[in-house]
Amino acid sequence: MTTLLALVGAVGIGASGFAALCARRAGPRRADRIGVAVLVSGAAIDLVAAILALTGGGDELRFAAGFPGGALVVGVDALSGLFLVPVAVLSAACALYSLAYFPAKDHPRNAERLRVSFGLASAGLVSVLVARHSLVFLAGWELMAIAAFFAVTAEEHDAGVRDAGFLYLVSTRASTLCLLALFALFFAATGSFEWTPVRVGGIAPGIQSALFVLALVGFGLKAGLVPLHVWLPPAHAAAPTHVSALLSGVLIKSGIYGIARVVSLLPDAQLWWGETLLVAGIASAVFGVAYALAQHDLKRLLAYHSVENIGIIAIGLGVALLARSAGDLDTAALAMSGALLHVVNHALFKGLLFLGAGAVIQRTGTRSLDALGGIAKEMPATASFFLVGAVAIVGLPPLNGFVSEVLVYSGLLRVVAAGRGAVWVLAALGAPALALTGGLALACFAKVVGSVFLGAPRQRALTGTNEAPGVMLVPMALLASLCAAIGLVPFAIAPALAAAAASALGTPLAGLSAPFAAFSLVALTVLALCAGIGLALRARLARAEHAAAGTWDCGYGAPSARMQYSASSFAAPLVRVFSFALWPRVHAPGLAATFPGPATFHSEVLDAVLDRLVVPAARGLAELAGRLRVLQQGSVHAYLLYVWLALVALLAVTGVTR
Repeated sequence: MTTLLALVGAVGIGASGFAALCARRAGPRRADRIGVAVLVSGAAIDLVAAILALTGGGDELRFAAGFPGGALVVGVDALSGLFLVPVAVLSAACALYSLAYFPAKDHPRNAERLRVSFGLASAGLVSVLVARHSLVFLAGWELMAIAAFFAVTAEEHDAGVRDAGFLYLVSTRASTLCLLALFALFFAATGSFEWTPVRVGGIAPGIQSALFVLALVGFGLKAGLVPLHVWLPPAHAAAPTHVSALLSGVLIKSGIYGIARVVSLLPDAQLWWGETLLVAGIASAVFGVAYALAQHDLKRLLAYHSVENIGIIAIGLGVALLARSAGDLDTAALAMSGALLHVVNHALFKGLLFLGAGAVIQRTGTRSLDALGGIAKEMPATASFFLVGAVAIVGLPPLNGFVSEVLVYSGLLRVVAAGRGAVWVLAALGAPALALTGGLALACFAKVVGSVFLGAPRQRALTGTNEAPGVMLVPMALLASLCAAIGLVPFAIAPALAAAAASALGTPLAGLSAPFAAFSLVALTVLALCAGIGLALRARLARAEHAAAGTWDCGYGAPSARMQYSASSFAAPLVRVFSFALWPRVHAPGLAATFPGPATFHSEVLDAVLDRLVVPAARGLAELAGRLRVLQQGSVHAYLLYVWLALVALLAVTGVTR
């Protein structure tokens, strides 16, 4: 019943764009509403299926057919049910948001195509989560990947969007090739494409290690683990904002799900698997937040924070594998539950942040942090919801990010306390790396909130900006409420977390030894303190006499908005500290003349992997291919000569080997 519900929901989600196409004669507005209604209905059904699976109602469906490897199997258990929750919630929220953000009446060329691709990408995600057979998984994976490509490139008239889409397409093809090798090797080792846990000693340790490496690369490309993240910042920045929210919130989590699912099938986890994931997680978390701090583009900044949070999740998975390989199931369950909860939490607060950013971009027409300012006066609701997302993503109470990060911290500290060789050293590095990540994230979002919502507008065009419409605010309110609910009453989801962690670890668990009641007490205490301080300040201001006065201007009589701190100047000291890794480029004006004319200052930070490795390598390969083009003369005689030379070379090699 649970799996059947999930499949019905997936069909509804996937059909939503086609339902809108069928209703186009009723007018673009009504067609949009019908499409969204169908998608939300399918998402609601999937949410019910997820809740049933998390409460012990998981099951499987088998379709006997003449396929290689036996019957096709689909199923929903606690692990896939936990990932289904953010897919259902965020896809519905983003679809509702798109009614005002990307309506067909304003985008007649591409809104219909985007609605179809958005629904198919979401349905593909559900298919990936319910697959228990390699062929079913690959079908859902390809549906998700190709549909996401068309969603990312919805505004294909922009050359930057086309470039980002091409980079995403190449990355997802490379990911699929790794997964094909993974499933082929799994079939060769087990004789079946069905995903059933392997018995202890059932596969040689070397084969299991090869399976893990293929899963780490194939799924790590989709998740955006450093250095496999190259597609993620350009695609998130280029896509329509509600698509960016879906990409960041749930699509990249399909990579995390794949790693967790493959590891759950392999009982003989080796110590270096956890060490590798832990190192990759630390690198992704620190790298992502450092590069986010240096960004001037609002959406690109949020994209790098996705790399950061994928790193936090990978740290949790790595600690869980380390503890499982050592036989410490309590620590493994704690770390795994932290990683899985952060999957859900990140989907909620990152979706909220992207939707808030989209409202700002739609109303102001710019994504540049240095061009924004003072938006809170014009868009107070959007500013409030964005602030909730910012507090959640930096891991502060009383919101949900605090709970999942503390769980990951707890797992790390338990491994440190166990003190086992090199594992102790890695875990001891992981804790300060998480602390550094949190501190830099706090600085980064202080920059974002201050430069976007506070101060004075840096452009005259920003004055008079209107608040986002209600249909865009409702999804933000929903996501903000869920962030607060998990932060305030985390014990309510503890049984579901324990079930999902047990499924991921491949072993039953009695429960989680985590102080959820203490988390709730901390959150309520912080909330009460904030409310008390706020009320006291309000009462004091009500009693005080008010007088209008200009801000402190350092003695300058005509201050302007340009004189206030910009986002770049706020982050400059920290970027300078990490200049050894970020390599910032500064284009400063030369002031050689006695009376210099107008000058500009510009700084940028190039991605160390994409811009300094991948792009130069691609250009070199293209140049080499261009030089080899001389071999293609169109002459049959030349091609026959090439064939003859190849045969002579093969015969020579064969003769030498004999």
